[in-house]
Amino acid sequence: MDTSGVHMWLVLKKAAKALEEHAIAHIARLDMCLTDFALLESLLHKGPMPVNMIGKKVFLTSGSITSAVDRLELKGFVTRMDSPEDRRVKIVNLTETGRAFINKAFSEHAIWMESAVEEIGEERRTLLITELKALGKSVKNKG
Repeated sequence: MDTSGVHMWLVLKKAAKALEEHAIAHIARLDMCLTDFALLESLLHKGPMPVNMIGKKVFLTSGSITSAVDRLELKGFVTRMDSPEDRRVKIVNLTETGRAFINKAFSEHAIWMESAVEEIGEERRTLLITELKALGKSVKNKG
């Protein structure tokens, strides 16, 4: 078996692409794009956040996040509020409609994603997650 760094990168890239395509297929069934889903999921699990913080959480530019917030605001899923500390900062929050939508959607998504990894046992998953985290930290420390 080829265990070179190049081969590992290619295997990881292909696996990540397959998982992402699986995830996107479910999100598309919700009549939503990945960006909007990621934004709602972040607000669900992290609470209200400034627009620029959301961008960092979901790896998007401020322009892309602003567009996503605009789309979700039109659907009635989020609201923008002035920050009490700095009126230049806008805080994005889920509405009750948005919270109900993403709670249901995320529960369904978790089941969908479980189907992608169900053949890998719990012990192997734990090992894989541990090793991938270690790899990420190691590479990041190398600069």
